[in-house]
Amino acid sequence: MTERVRTSADRQLAYEIISGGSGLLLALFMWGHVVLVGSILTGARGFDWLATLLEDYYVAQPAVLAVFFLFCVHAVYAARKVPAQLRERRRMLELARGLERSGREKVATRTDHSPFRPHVESMLWIWQVRTGFVILVLGSFHLVLIGADVFTPLFGDVTGIEAASSAERVAAGLWIPYAILLLCVEFHAGVGLYRLAVKWGAGLWLSRAALHRIEQLIFWVVLGLGALTLVVLAGWLDPPLAFLLEGGAT
Repeated sequence: MTERVRTSADRQLAYEIISGGSGLLLALFMWGHVVLVGSILTGARGFDWLATLLEDYYVAQPAVLAVFFLFCVHAVYAARKVPAQLRERRRMLELARGLERSGREKVATRTDHSPFRPHVESMLWIWQVRTGFVILVLGSFHLVLIGADVFTPLFGDVTGIEAASSAERVAAGLWIPYAILLLCVEFHAGVGLYRLAVKWGAGLWLSRAALHRIEQLIFWVVLGLGALTLVVLAGWLDPPLAFLLEGGAT
């Protein structure tokens, strides 16, 4: 029995390492991806130059395949913690509603035996699960779309990502799912890294409050950059940094 328990514990530890490691790699890629796509802020010329550079040196192609693989691995191993049975999901929804109401009732009407109290950690996990479902759907769509862009001339006049076709798709209506995906990914990744840091001992050096502040700073900075990039791609704002490349225009 002891050996069986030890084997089960080792298996769960391996699952945690795979889930956390794949999530960490995806979060780091996502932040880099936001910065790279943010090259549109310098105009179509800067965006196309960077995209061509990554494709000519065969960085974009394997990156798409690697991210798709990590995406699937993380989805499978992270889903272990998601309630699978309908009864469990209903219980999770009840818990979420209770936590959201907790602390809002008047002190005079609150009972000492109330089953709910404000609990930030629990609410973060619940919303991480919710955003995870959204990312699974919209993220899969985005990966397939980018894969088609990188490997085929299905969109635009050439094989590969280009500013003109990307902006046209976003302006045509893709800004809506991309805006939802951006918000969900930033929240999911930020909370995931916060919980990962707490789980693996970062709390020995920094308090949870400090880790929360770091997570929120990263969230708002990356979300702001991503939102500005989306606005430019949608054609609602001219690239604010286009002047940086004006001197090199022919």
